[in-house]
Order: sequence, then structure tokens, then C-alpha cells
Amino acid sequence: MNWGIKITIGLASFMSFIIVLAVIMFNSKTDALVDNDYYEKGINYNQVYNLKEQVKHDQAKPLVKVNTEVISLLFKEQAKGRIRLMRTSDKRMDRVMPLETNADRQVFIPVSALQKGSWRLIIEWESQHKKYLDEREISIR
Repeated sequence: MNWGIKITIGLASFMSFIIVLAVIMFNSKTDALVDNDYYEKGINYNQVYNLKEQVKHDQAKPLVKVNTEVISLLFKEQAKGRIRLMRTSDKRMDRVMPLETNADRQVFIPVSALQKGSWRLIIEWESQHKKYLDEREISIR
């Protein structure tokens, strides 16, 4: 085998490698870090910021406790709204549930249906005719 054939085989191998990588890249699923509705979120950013600032201004941040059975939320006043539990690693595991406090201003979320790991807890609620939003990271063990 002379050097011309070796160069041709090397070039063909390299070109095949690049083609395989391109096919894998185009067939891979989309990036989980990119939001599909980033434009709408950008437009509504000021509203979300104001809701978060309202929590700070009124000192209405709920107390969140996570144990092996439930996630308990304790609010300053009676509240009504919704809770979103978002799994950072898999969007298909996200959960949305209604929120309404009991007589003790508490809400309990069972963790039996949730996978262990890191979750983003987003609480949107209304209390005494004011709207609030709080986000935080929780870990379920």
C-alpha cells in the first residue's frame, strides 16, 4: 500500500466521522435550557418582577418545609392561587396544582407522586386583593 492510498483512506475516515457527527447533532432532542416561549416571557418580565417585589414589600414570603411525606407551605394570610412544580431535568414531569389555604393558612403537597431530586417551586397567589409570586429551589429526598 503506497502513501496515496493511506491519505485517501484517512481523508475518507475523517469525512465519515464529520458526517456522522452532523447527523447525530440534527437528530438530537432540543436543548432543555432554551425556553420555547422566551419572547412572551420577555414581554411579561416586568409584571413578574413587580409580583416578586410585592412579596418583599409586604413581607409575605411563605414558609416552605420539605420532608419525606409532604411539602408544607405556611402563608401570612389566607391565600388562593396555583402552585407549579417544575423539574429542572425533565419538562414532562412538571406539575401544576391549585392552591387554597386551610383554616391555619397552610397548604400541604404530598411528595409521593414526585420523583426525588431538585425541583423549582413557583407559587402564584392572591391574598387580601394583592397578587404575589415566589420562586425557589427545593430538594425532595
